[in-house]
Amino acid sequence: MIRFVFTVVAFACSVAVTGSASAQTGAFPGREPASFFERLFGGPISPTARRLVAWAGAQRPGTIVISTSQRRLYFVLGTGQAIQYGVGVGRPGFTWTGIKTVSMKREWPSWSPPAAMRRRRPDLPGYMEGGLGNPLGARALYLGSSMYRIHGSNEPETIGYAVSSGCIRMTNADVIDLYNRTRIGTRVVVLR
Repeated sequence: MIRFVFTVVAFACSVAVTGSASAQTGAFPGREPASFFERLFGGPISPTARRLVAWAGAQRPGTIVISTSQRRLYFVLGTGQAIQYGVGVGRPGFTWTGIKTVSMKREWPSWSPPAAMRRRRPDLPGYMEGGLGNPLGARALYLGSSMYRIHGSNEPETIGYAVSSGCIRMTNADVIDLYNRTRIGTRVVVLR
């Protein structure tokens, strides 16, 4: 037990040091650095709290349904219920619809912004290791062979808004919950 507590404390200290170092580098100019808890878990509370809702859709249990217009993601339980999460979606011109499958899952994923994004935002790095300062947050579900992902965020205040380049953003706490429920091959239906 003592070893476990020591390990957790050591990990928290190393993450806190890494997090504060990245905050000092100005990775997010104009933003006040978030607390350690907020950076790790995506904020104190999602603007749209995760909750169990009635579900009348025909999707099979384990399916993910995303309503871009409602800015909600549903994980179908198959008991006439689904878990509803608040999400951030693509901004105008970056929305999409269709059916994909989860092709890969990653914890604390690294990120390489696509060339088109780097042309729009030359301040972005070519590559970023996973961690608290990474825009993909704590977990990522990769959708087919596309560049789109369902992922966490280091900007929890963007949940509920149309701000991304097409990816689906969640708070870190919510994406960890979804990640643990999702398997490779999970069907993802994206609606308007």
